[in-house]
Amino acid sequence: MQKLTITGLALLFALSLLVSGCAKTPAQEDPMPEEKTIIEEVKQQEPTVVIDQAITEEEAAAQALAAEKAAANGLVRIQFDFDQYVLTDSAKGILVSNAALLTAAPAVQVLIEGHCDERGSDEYNLALGEKRALATKSYLVSLGVAADRMSVISYGEEMPIDAASNEAAWSLNRRANFKVKR
Repeated sequence: MQKLTITGLALLFALSLLVSGCAKTPAQEDPMPEEKTIIEEVKQQEPTVVIDQAITEEEAAAQALAAEKAAANGLVRIQFDFDQYVLTDSAKGILVSNAALLTAAPAVQVLIEGHCDERGSDEYNLALGEKRALATKSYLVSLGVAADRMSVISYGEEMPIDAASNEAAWSLNRRANFKVKR
């Protein structure tokens, strides 16, 4: 591709020398047949367009990578009220920001993890964690994130952030987390 660009520029330079070196007389309205051929060859090669496309592709790749990193690092977990899987206003606000990050990085795949506190049976907490993850996914879909980019899993009470048995710990453990899949 470099050879084509240099050749095109060389032809363009030769053409400019040829044109500037020959003064036109009033009888010479049309370029000579050789000049027409050189002009057409230069037009067909369009070396600057090739260079611009290469830069654009590199910039697009860099922007996509930056968006993927931002999504991986910027997705914020949401919290739920006790025994609930309905999204709070605070959670919806966070999900709007998360949706913007995901929209900017269309290649990113996400795992949404549903979690609960330790109260309740294992079966109940697994079901509640799944409902929380599904509610989160559903809201993100309503914000324009493609459903096939997200999967859900419930960990119930198995992966607490804080293992203490008090309201502060339980509040932290009632959540939906986001993991970017690679």
